[in-house]
Amino acid sequence: MIKLPSGFRQIDKELHAAFYFLAAAFINLLFANKNIIRHIAISVSLYCFGVAIEFAQEYSNKLFRKRIHGRFDIEDVQANLKGLVYFSIFWILLVSILFVYNKLRFAKVDESHD
Repeated sequence: MIKLPSGFRQIDKELHAAFYFLAAAFINLLFANKNIIRHIAISVSLYCFGVAIEFAQEYSNKLFRKRIHGRFDIEDVQANLKGLVYFSIFWILLVSILFVYNKLRFAKVDESHD
């Protein structure tokens, strides 16, 4: 595994949050289609994936008896969750704005037909 370049090590947590924000955005764009249940399922799945990766890093270090990967870091898990929460806030705001916009647009169309 390739280590993170030293210039990025100070912003590791921010990179975790940004990656999970972007991953959630990409997967929601492909599969959620404004569906809250799918959005929640995607967020929970990504969170579980992040926790599993952290455990896998720790396990691989023990399995190979040398540090190949990073170590389990609860702060990485928290940063992953922060990215998911930030995206959820953004997603809810976006879906709400689109809902209101469509309601107003269709209300104007109905008024013009009367």
